[in-house]
Amino acid sequence: MIKPNREELISTGALGALLAVCASMVVFSLQTRIDAVRQFDARAKLLSQLEARAESDEARRRSGVAPAAAFVSAPTQGLAGAQLQAYLQRVMDTHHAVLISSGMEPADSKDHPDAIQLQATFESSLQSLQALLYQLESGTPYTFVESLNIQLAGANAQRPVEDPLLRITVELRAVWRRDKA
Repeated sequence: MIKPNREELISTGALGALLAVCASMVVFSLQTRIDAVRQFDARAKLLSQLEARAESDEARRRSGVAPAAAFVSAPTQGLAGAQLQAYLQRVMDTHHAVLISSGMEPADSKDHPDAIQLQATFESSLQSLQALLYQLESGTPYTFVESLNIQLAGANAQRPVEDPLLRITVELRAVWRRDKA
């Protein structure tokens, strides 16, 4: 039996280690590519879903159809006005405003035949007023602030207040959709 010398053993070991490193690099490279392909497929699927959603949103916008919740739906103008007053009261309750009076205004049949117009007077702080107006104009049913009059509620107060109580008179308009009774 031939006894391998020390140099042959070292060079055989180094060759084996080099082959092991090369094999692990190939495996690592293949695993990285597989992960990249999986990630690409997931992103492509997400992109196609987003494109489909954007196309449906764009088609809905082009059709010009507002959702049903955008309108005050009632069979009569009086019921529609009551619904608008109830919506205004809910918004005011949410923002701690105190309703003093509200009433429907006669509809202008020439400009807005399907409009409900409401005038309301309430008291609120400035911070609450900002949030209240934002909710009125961005929520549903779609409500438009036609005019706004703001006065200090306690005009006779001697000392200034950081967030004074305001008396607000607002004229609102909402679109009425006649429902069948």
